Amino acid sequence: MTEPGVFLIHGLGGTQYDLGSMHKRLKNAGFVTHSLTLPGHGTRPEDLVGVRMEDWLEAVRLKYREIADQHEVLHVMGMCMGALLAVETVKRERHGKGRLVALAPPVFIDGWATPWYRGLRPLLYRIPGVPAWMKVAEEEPYGIKNEQLREIVKAKFRRGENFHYGWVPLACIREVDRLRAQVAKGLERINCPTLVVHARQDELTSLRSAHYLVERIGGGKRAGLARMVVLEDSYHMICVDNDREIVGKNVLEFFEAATPAAAMTDPGMSAQQMRELLDLARQDLEHGDFAALFHRGIPDFAWLQPGGNRCSGAFRGGKGLSRLLGAAQSDVSFTAFGAAVLNADMAVLPAVLRAGTLASPGALSLRMRQGRLLEARWFPDDVEAEDRHFGGAPLPDGPSEAEKSFEAAAALSRTLRKAPDNATLLALYALYKQGSSGDASGERPSVMDVVGRAKHDAWTSRRGMPREQAMREYVALVGELKAADTQAV
Repeated sequence: MTEPGVFLIHGLGGTQYDLGSMHKRLKNAGFVTHSLTLPGHGTRPEDLVGVRMEDWLEAVRLKYREIADQHEVLHVMGMCMGALLAVETVKRERHGKGRLVALAPPVFIDGWATPWYRGLRPLLYRIPGVPAWMKVAEEEPYGIKNEQLREIVKAKFRRGENFHYGWVPLACIREVDRLRAQVAKGLERINCPTLVVHARQDELTSLRSAHYLVERIGGGKRAGLARMVVLEDSYHMICVDNDREIVGKNVLEFFEAATPAAAMTDPGMSAQQMRELLDLARQDLEHGDFAALFHRGIPDFAWLQPGGNRCSGAFRGGKGLSRLLGAAQSDVSFTAFGAAVLNADMAVLPAVLRAGTLASPGALSLRMRQGRLLEARWFPDDVEAEDRHFGGAPLPDGPSEAEKSFEAAAALSRTLRKAPDNATLLALYALYKQGSSGDASGERPSVMDVVGRAKHDAWTSRRGMPREQAMREYVALVGELKAADTQAV
């Protein structure tokens, strides 16, 4: 991909859907974002028992290797424990394709709210059974200085909403301590530009952690290789607290991203090039070929449509395309295009949406940059007419419940104590690829690559299976394996 990528790693007790505002900021700035749910996360806190530091690192490194070849530039960013995993992954992978951002990295657990007896943890680790059953609960102030936001978080915990673990086993804290010890070593091997963002009033980890990383990354061989931004009005959860705008601004500047204002004034294309891309998009819409339209866009290209019907909402990327095609339930195309008006990176033109007996006039706007579409918006003159024709309710923007269960199962699969047999491993691989990417793509590996060839063949055998079905079967298979794994202990 020509677009730069960013690999985001969540913190302890969270999921890949954390750092949501950072995902959106980065996408709006032209980046492709990648994430994962760490082993033991996204299900129940009890599933963290038995998960080791090595499991988290292996999952992150495997994801890193999966996406590294997809981008000429790939940045790595993590929050809290995710920052530690980001630092260690960059160190071990000799990352040189982009930059590193560590948000509130807890190299030391010495913040103002940590109890005086925190140093006794190693003694508790040695008592048989204690690390597995002892719970370490989330408590006030929940890492948040903003009182209104803190009350919202407290209410979510009271309602039992599964947005974040309310507690973790002591055994999990032991693995975080092991990870912290690893991160503190060999920082001189990191040679990529690094930004550390840390709150002065962080209740979990003091500024000592930020200073430690900045002073040791690169071994002092390159002055200014690592730098620090200190926040003055937040606690630990800096991506959502009072200084969140400062965090976003500094991250985008560090990644050398264009500001929204700059992006609007410079599409990186001539007027002729914009008209040529617009003509191709218009042909796609005349034929109702939304797959071709999405293909002309960036990976996170979005189709946005107002109203209160099943075709309303935001449809982003490949998953958004699948949702849009499923929502329409009939052929949708556009005709009667009027003269286009170009303004900065945007083209606006009149058109008529046709679907069965519906003929809905309105206007299309398409944003583009460097030869790719960024987004397309449809503005019907009569929204209520489209609501009556399509019916249903708008689909939410973001992961569906099926997708959340699917990624949670992927994280759960990494906690299996006993590796499945080869046939089951191939089935897991094939269902995961079909559920996440659809039909198999790419050339079949040569006979010399026995493993790669077997995996490709297993994936190809699922060709034509709907993504939703593949996700359901994957979740069911992981559930069976986890149940058998638990009974065997």
